[in-house]
Amino acid sequence: MDDRAAVEERPTALAELAGELRALAPSCGPVRLVAVDGHAGSGKTTFTGRLAAALGGAPVVHLDDLATHREPFGWTGRLREQVLEPLAAGRDAEYRVYDWTSRRFAATASAPVAPVVLVEGVGAGRRAVRPWLARVVWMELDAVSARRRGEERDGPELAEFWAGWARAESAHFAADPSRPYAATRVDGVTGRIAPGTVGESSTSSLTCDITRT
Repeated sequence: MDDRAAVEERPTALAELAGELRALAPSCGPVRLVAVDGHAGSGKTTFTGRLAAALGGAPVVHLDDLATHREPFGWTGRLREQVLEPLAAGRDAEYRVYDWTSRRFAATASAPVAPVVLVEGVGAGRRAVRPWLARVVWMELDAVSARRRGEERDGPELAEFWAGWARAESAHFAADPSRPYAATRVDGVTGRIAPGTVGESSTSSLTCDITRT
């Protein structure tokens, strides 16, 4: 489910976005937590890598490391306990990483306290996470095109996996959409930040009657 699509971005726009994110109020203890969300195959991983570099090497948490075959969207508790709560307390986070080949948590990764920490993956801007977020970034690529890109990238041996994933993703976004809460939107093909989404407030409040538990 790695979204390493070829994208392009004007350095000035990316630098402007990085500057804006640094200027946001902290949202998770001393950290400005920023979600990069979108359909699987939409270019999230590549854009997040470029944004992290523009932020001077910001830590990145990949939700694929917390999801599992049986629970593609059942990672909320792991994210909260292993990443969000430590960062909110001003401590570096260390979390267990799922191995998609051996089908078990087999390693660990860290997310040190930093001015901006990025959380990348499908559902990163979900309802349960939004109270901890300073910004949601959405990759603009429709589900059909994103899935086609992912299938071309992963090959026919993962076709069955993609079919199951597509059903789970569709059900997730139908019940818990992230896009309406995204103040920044990025073209999933070109990687260009949509005009007006740097310095523009989101159409809906991030917290939106959600309380942190």
